[in-house]
Order: sequence, then C-alpha cells, then structure tokens
Amino acid sequence: MSASDDSDRAHPPAPSRKREGEASAALRNAAARLAAVSGTPRLDAELLMAHALGVERDRLLLDPARFDVPDGFEALVARRLAHEPVAYILGYRDFWTIRLAVGPGALIPRPDSETLIEAAIAHFAAAAPRTILDLGTGPGTLLLAALAEWPAASGLGVDASEEALGYARANAAALAMQDRADFRRGDWARGVEGPFDLILCNPPYIADTEALMPDVAAHEPAGALFAGSDGLADYRRIIPDLPRLLAPGGAAVLEIGASQHMLVAALARNAGFAVDCRRDLGGRDRALILTL
Repeated sequence: MSASDDSDRAHPPAPSRKREGEASAALRNAAARLAAVSGTPRLDAELLMAHALGVERDRLLLDPARFDVPDGFEALVARRLAHEPVAYILGYRDFWTIRLAVGPGALIPRPDSETLIEAAIAHFAAAAPRTILDLGTGPGTLLLAALAEWPAASGLGVDASEEALGYARANAAALAMQDRADFRRGDWARGVEGPFDLILCNPPYIADTEALMPDVAAHEPAGALFAGSDGLADYRRIIPDLPRLLAPGGAAVLEIGASQHMLVAALARNAGFAVDCRRDLGGRDRALILTL
C-alpha cells in the first residue's frame, strides 16, 4: 500500500460534504428570500427542494448529503416568490392521514380544518358513523378524511364547482375510496336526501371586504372564500336545511372563522340545534358541533 493510499483513507474525498453544504446553503438562501411572501419560508423551501428531487421531505432532511441541488429548484422558488401557493406548485396537500391532489379551482385544505375531524371523532367515540355528507367538499377534503377514519362508512360530497369535484373524484380513486365516496355538483344541500349520521361543512366565511394574502386572493377560488358583507351568507342558507338531513344521534360539524362563534351559534340555535364549540391548535374557535 502506498503512502498516497494511506492519505486517501485518512482524508476521504469531500464531494458529499460539498454537496451537503451546497444544499444547505440553497435552502438557507431560498428561505431568506421566501420570508418576504411566506409565514413558513424554511418549510416552503424544504418542500420545494424535495419536490424538485422527487423525494419526500423527511428523506431530504435525514440525509441531504445524498443529493445535489436539483436544476428545477430555482424555478419552483421563483413561482413561490410570485405568490403561487406551495400546494399548487407541489400538486398536493397532506391533510389528516391522507394526501390530496389540489390545483387551481380547488380550495387548499388547511390544518385548522382538521379540527372538524377531531370533533367528529370525539362525538362518535362510542359508535362510528355509517353515512357522511360533506357540503362544499372541494377536493374531497373532509369526506375523504372521515372515510379514512371510518372504513365501514360511505358518503356524499357536494360542491358547486365541477373543477373542484374533478379533484375530489381523482382523490377518491387514488385512495381506493371511489366505491364509498360519491360526488355531486349542487347548491349546498338543495336536492340532497338524508339522513346522514355525520354532516361536515367548511363553507365560505370571509367577508367580501376582508383583505387576504396575495397567494390566497390571487389563486384560490373566490367562491370558496367569500360569503357576503359579514361572512355569514352561506351559514344562513345551510343551517336551516340541516335538521331534515341529520339522523338521530348524529352531528353536523361546521367550520367557522375565529370571531364567528356567537353569530353562527345563534343561527344554529334558531334552527333547533344544541351547539358546542371546539378550538383549533392555536386556541381559536374553529368548529361548531350541532346536535338535535
């Protein structure tokens, strides 16, 4: 063995360390730039790099030295800097225990909406629901999350947008739930026949004059966001129709804005419901549980 061989063993080549440094530097640089448009710049940068690499984010973070900075990374960062939502760039959003395909025309699932699933699980702790209705289903968010939780249940998702329903049907197929999930274009519960053990609904609840972040306002469907001058227009239409659809012992779980608890609860009590509230992980009022 030569002296140079001993030297090579003592000082292994450094390409992997170099690549790790480049990847780390690229992530730091992207996160610094994305801070101008995002509340989660580091997470955004990691998700975009993992997507460009074609791997899951946890694999990237566990061993960044395995990867070169991908050629497409900067193009993805540029799209995010132009306020395009990360979920639209990736083409999916993880929600509860499932992954949902999303894109233009579909409301992006939010972690806050998982509060509705948590509330439903608490209500049905003793006996699982068999029939589920999701009003304003979007890409199938709440219905498919609930069906994943209760494998013996089936359900119906209703939405006014055929574009959103296209995502919902594709998501049901990808999750092998197409035989348990039906999707229909409709005007809230108009023409829907019950009863359903569980009704889920995340309606528009933002006032028309409220300002939104550019990535939301410029990209996500306005019809899934805004609800009149006070944000309550759709609750006024939905809630009076729920008593005829709800099975005995069932629950309707509605998402609300953080300041809407009292106003929406009053609408529900006027329709004959008892009302409870569940807060999200940030401590904000987020889900109203309506029972008869």
